[in-house]
Amino acid sequence: MTDSPVHLTDSDFDRFVKENSYVVVDFWAAWCRPCLAIAPIVEELAKKYAGKVAFAKVNSDENPKKVQEFMIMGIPTILFFKAGKLVDQVVGAMPRNAFEDRVARHLT
Repeated sequence: MTDSPVHLTDSDFDRFVKENSYVVVDFWAAWCRPCLAIAPIVEELAKKYAGKVAFAKVNSDENPKKVQEFMIMGIPTILFFKAGKLVDQVVGAMPRNAFEDRVARHLT
């Protein structure tokens, strides 16, 4: 695992989720202001939880297959995967503390 978010595409998404026991994926777009607002939080949490949580980012404009597969209707959307299975989802920006609480909840 790395201490910064990995940029994923439709083609490498499944492999990344399967190779890491706990993955948090941020679906975003460059034009999305709330996405840009939470980007620094994603970066901070990737550093803080390095070795425990794999963070990833998916540009929703460039990767429509995964957007469709997970029926993402609004961004930012954060998906939480444990052992390759989707266990939680958040739509919309959230404060750092709420985001970190959500990440920590699935560590156990």
